[in-house]
Amino acid sequence: MTRYLLRRGGQTLLALLGVSVVVFALIHLVPGDPVRIALGTRFDPETYEALRRRMGLDRPLTVQYLSWLADAVRGDLGVSFRTGRPVTELLLERLPATFTLAAAALTVALVVAVPLGILAALRHGSLVDYVATVASQIGISIPDFWSGIMYILLFSLTLGWLPPSGYVSFAEDPWGWLSHLILPACTVGLVSGSILFRFVRSAVLEAMNRDYVRTAFAKGLSRWQVTVGHVLPNAWIPIVTVVGLQLGFLLGGVVVVEVIFAWPGLGRLALLAVQDRDFTVLQGTVLYLAATFLLVNLLVDLLYARLDPRVRYD
Repeated sequence: MTRYLLRRGGQTLLALLGVSVVVFALIHLVPGDPVRIALGTRFDPETYEALRRRMGLDRPLTVQYLSWLADAVRGDLGVSFRTGRPVTELLLERLPATFTLAAAALTVALVVAVPLGILAALRHGSLVDYVATVASQIGISIPDFWSGIMYILLFSLTLGWLPPSGYVSFAEDPWGWLSHLILPACTVGLVSGSILFRFVRSAVLEAMNRDYVRTAFAKGLSRWQVTVGHVLPNAWIPIVTVVGLQLGFLLGGVVVVEVIFAWPGLGRLALLAVQDRDFTVLQGTVLYLAATFLLVNLLVDLLYARLDPRVRYD
């Protein structure tokens, strides 16, 4: 296990290094001068050059990258060009909203996908299977920005049940926190649930066709006993893999949904950084997203050994 963790840790660091190089290069290829955006339309050449020197933009790109990378290793992701605040502080401000939306959306996805996927597989070829499969196709096909707008029109503007946008912390107002969370969580969670449903159904169907399942039925075990004791334990690994991918995607922030619902998450922060050409904020945000995705994948790999005793990390 130790050797495996060391090897995966090295691979993760190399992946993060590659991400940092690609992101830094692509960001500096984007048209637009962050100094001009920060100063506005009226500025003098002296102020412009002084701000470029203060931001470090007058140095060669290689020097800028190595300096930023050395600071990032120490936990310093730089200072925002636009606001002058540390990037780490901006990320920490947005993390609670991002974690809240990711956890709520994943809960919605699991509640919808897992029971329906198991039921559709157990009743393969029936009306229930057909309806659930068609519903999942619709859920995957409909863009989340369209469904989010429809939810706002129906539940906020027409029925007046829920607020259309915004964010309230749980400590300030628990009910306000929940009411603001429902619509964006359902918008993201139903799409993720539609994707997850297909994997749950396929994994359960594949496990049900194994010889040990037929043997269990031949021994006289009930369908419930076979499903819980034989089918599900062997279907969890592909399901957990997809859940891990979905969680990494959600923790990275869902840009479109966050913009529609004015949700102050990391996705919206990254969009604002692109609009303002705020290089340091965008670099720090993308590096965090990559680190989060790699960490979730590592945890999923380690979870395999708990789900399947046959898995060993030598």
